[in-house]
Amino acid sequence: MFNNNKFHLPSMADSRSIASPFIIAAVLLACAISWFFIDLPAVILFHALDQPPYHDLFKAITRLGQSEWYLVGGILLYLFFRKTKPRQAAAGLFLFTTTAVSGLGANLIKFIAGRARPKLFFSEGINGFNFFHIEHAWASFPSGHSATAFSVAMAFALLWPKGRPLFLLAGALIAFSRIFLTQHYPSDVIAGSYIGIASSILLYHHYFKKQLHD
Repeated sequence: MFNNNKFHLPSMADSRSIASPFIIAAVLLACAISWFFIDLPAVILFHALDQPPYHDLFKAITRLGQSEWYLVGGILLYLFFRKTKPRQAAAGLFLFTTTAVSGLGANLIKFIAGRARPKLFFSEGINGFNFFHIEHAWASFPSGHSATAFSVAMAFALLWPKGRPLFLLAGALIAFSRIFLTQHYPSDVIAGSYIGIASSILLYHHYFKKQLHD
């Protein structure tokens, strides 16, 4: 089912580099640049564009970034196949685990950062951070939907490499929907997307690669 004979999957070097100080610094720099130069112009632009029928389209797309689809689907695959098809069971467990880990990571940073969502900017002119807040309105950074979308997209890309461009495109579209609907700033999406990608690559190489591709 998960044959990689004709495609070179990321090596262990990739699992180390995805969490290297250089990559993390590059992501933080991209977030900082977005914060200073892109975030507010972007949400102002898309707030004006967020009208039917585009709103309905991106509202449907953004639902694909809800973690429960993949948490429930992954655990059901694992339970259904765990005694008969170990690779399929491992794929389900991989999907569940990467969704859970990326979501927990994103939620922890949300709580610490306490960034105001765009709706606070439009309603009260607030655009900043208020650390250690659990309220939804102060949980903008990073984007949880983007973390889920890219953790799942990367998991599928590792399981079925030939579909990698399609999976990553789908992840990018879900992440973009959060900006279009002015639920998040671009910097939130950048950070969330990195968390999702890193979660899948690290979990795959350190815990699931042997089960899935041996």
